[in-house]
Amino acid sequence: MGLGILPILKTDSKSSISHSSSMPGEARQLEIHTRRSNSMVHPVAVEAGSGEGYHRNGEVKHYRKWFPWLIPLFVVANVVVFVVTMFVNNCPKNSVSCIATFLGRFSFQPFKENPLLGPSSLTLQKMGALDVSRVVHRHQGWRLITCMWLHGGVFHLLANMLGILVIGIRLEQEFGFVLIGLLFVISGFGGSLLSALFIQSNISVGASGALFGLLGGMLSELITNWSIYDNKLAALLTLVIIIVINLAVGILPHVDNFAHIGGFLTGFLLGFVFLIRPQFGWVNQRYAPINYSPTRAKPKFKKYQCILWVLSLIILVVGLSVGLVALLRGVDANDHCSWCHYLSCVPTSKWSCHTEPAYCESNQLGSQLNVTCSSNGKSNVYVMQDPTSSQIQQLCTQLCS
Repeated sequence: MGLGILPILKTDSKSSISHSSSMPGEARQLEIHTRRSNSMVHPVAVEAGSGEGYHRNGEVKHYRKWFPWLIPLFVVANVVVFVVTMFVNNCPKNSVSCIATFLGRFSFQPFKENPLLGPSSLTLQKMGALDVSRVVHRHQGWRLITCMWLHGGVFHLLANMLGILVIGIRLEQEFGFVLIGLLFVISGFGGSLLSALFIQSNISVGASGALFGLLGGMLSELITNWSIYDNKLAALLTLVIIIVINLAVGILPHVDNFAHIGGFLTGFLLGFVFLIRPQFGWVNQRYAPINYSPTRAKPKFKKYQCILWVLSLIILVVGLSVGLVALLRGVDANDHCSWCHYLSCVPTSKWSCHTEPAYCESNQLGSQLNVTCSSNGKSNVYVMQDPTSSQIQQLCTQLCS
C-alpha cells in the first residue's frame, strides 16, 4: 500500500483548573484557564478520568497523559516482520541477481522487480499479502489483517513507520493505548477491504490504511471536540491540507490509494466514536467543591457529539459488513463504478496505470530454460539447471517490463 507525504503536527497546549473566590465564605466558582498555540492541531484538553490526576480539595490537576508504548510496539513489530520476510526471501538462493549482496540472504531483489528495496512478490504472497483470489476462493480472509504488517521494501517501511510514529504517539498520549490500538487495527482492515474490492489483479501490502486511519481520526476528533479549540479554522485547514496532499500522492501508479481512502474513512468514523471528549461545563460541575451548586446541570456530551457518535457507529458497522460480504461473494466493485479506478491512478503521458502482473510460459530442456512473456510475446533462452519458481518469476518480470 502506498507512500505519502508525512505530516508533522506540533501542539503546545496546556490546561489547568483552579478555584477562585471573590469573597471569603462565598461558594467558590470553578474557572478553566487554557493556553493554546496558534499552530495547534490536536488539543490537550481537560477531561474526566477514573479519578487519576484529580483531587477534589484545592487545585484540580491536569488531565493525565498516557505513556505511549503500543504505537512504538507496532512499529517494532513491522520492522521485525520485514526482517523475517527478507530472511524468508533469501534472494541469493531464489533469484538470478540481487542488490546489496553483502547482506547475504537479506539482500534485495533487483530494481526492475522491486524498486523499493525489498523482497519478491512471491515471498510477500507467502507471508500473507492481500491476494483477493486467495481470500475469495481459498477462504484466506486473514490476509485482510496480515497484509498491513508487511511492506514492499525499505523505502515503503520507513515512510509508513515515520508517519505512524509522528501521528500515533500524539494520539496515544491523549486517548490511551486501547482506543488508538483499535483505531489502528480497524482502520487497517477497512483499508484492506476497500482495496480488495477494487484492486483484484495484484497483491497489496503495507500499513498505509492504518496510517490514514489515524489521520481520519484526528480530523473527526477536531470536529467532535470543536468547542475546545481556540483556532478552529486554522486547525481544520491545516489538517485538511495534509490529508488532501497525502491522498493526491495516491493517484500515482503503483500506489494503492484505495487502501488510503478506505483507512481514512474508517478512521474518520471511528474518531467520532472513540475520540469524543466531555464538555468543559460537565467537568466544571463534576469537580467543583461540594458547596458548589450550578444553576443548570450540564450534560457530559453535547447533542451534536451524541448524534455524530450514533450515526458514525451505524455507518461504520453497516459499511464494513456489506463490504466484507460483497468481497467474499467475489464482487468486483469496478463493475459498479466505471470511474472509481481514477481514484487510485490517473494515467498521463508520462506513466501508465496498467499494472497487470507478468505472466509467462516456460519450458525446460536440459539446462536451457525458454521463457515467453504472454503480454508482449517477448521470448528468451536462459542457461539454468533446475530453476526455482521465484527465479522464473523474476525473469518473467524483466522480460515483460
